[in-house]
Amino acid sequence: MASQHASNRAGAWRPVFLVVYLLFAIVPIYWMVNMSFKTNEEILTTLSLWPASFTLEHYRTIFTDASWYSGYINSLIYVALNTVISISVALPAAYAFSRYQFIGDKHVFFWLLTNRMTPPAVFLLPFFQLYTTIGLMDTHLGVALAHLVFNVPLAVWILEGFMSGVPREIDETAYVDGYSFPRFFLTIFLPLIKAGVGVAAFFCFMFSWVELLLARTLTSVNAKPIVATMTRTVSASGMDWGVLAAAGVLTIVPGAIVIWFVRHYIAKGFAMGRV
Repeated sequence: MASQHASNRAGAWRPVFLVVYLLFAIVPIYWMVNMSFKTNEEILTTLSLWPASFTLEHYRTIFTDASWYSGYINSLIYVALNTVISISVALPAAYAFSRYQFIGDKHVFFWLLTNRMTPPAVFLLPFFQLYTTIGLMDTHLGVALAHLVFNVPLAVWILEGFMSGVPREIDETAYVDGYSFPRFFLTIFLPLIKAGVGVAAFFCFMFSWVELLLARTLTSVNAKPIVATMTRTVSASGMDWGVLAAAGVLTIVPGAIVIWFVRHYIAKGFAMGRV
């Protein structure tokens, strides 16, 4: 009886904890949106829950100033390249780890994960020297290839968990039926792990989108990402808080769109994959 009473009390507090959590999660985003519609004078002088002088000037600056909107275009280009390359490389690698045993397979798999656990700063100098030599500095492909260091291990880790959940009998049955490996993989196996592909693509996109150190160091003008542009908002008149807030709001949009497309797979990915 006492345990049931304690359980009821705990259940009564759950809505409170949920509301508190939502406030902590939503308030910073709301405040950034709120700031993006205020003038810099209002941001610095008053504390208000909504703009007293509503303005779209900050968004107009971003959409009309090439130094701002080109940052979003550059980021989308190298992030898309990285996501496609990461998934393309991780799929056969994950299949090999899932279906075959070879000498040192456990050690190779662990080595892949160590690349994900290594800070990007460790790879900064080698990439800088290599790209300067072969001419990949300030290119979208250069940043996309640099981000493979930490995204491919993550994608292999996630996809291997999904592939291990697919019975091996499916592979054997397809071979008996005369399927070639490419046909089997594309028409039978890949649809079975589409949830894993969606989850892996989501994490590759997000980690590449928010990475700053490599993207900022390996670019200067032609491929400079938005994260680098946002760190250079200081002018002679001070920090342009409104434009920075508007840029932050627009930075969230691509991630929200990606989440919308893979929302049905993310929960399954946490339940079945190695996330």
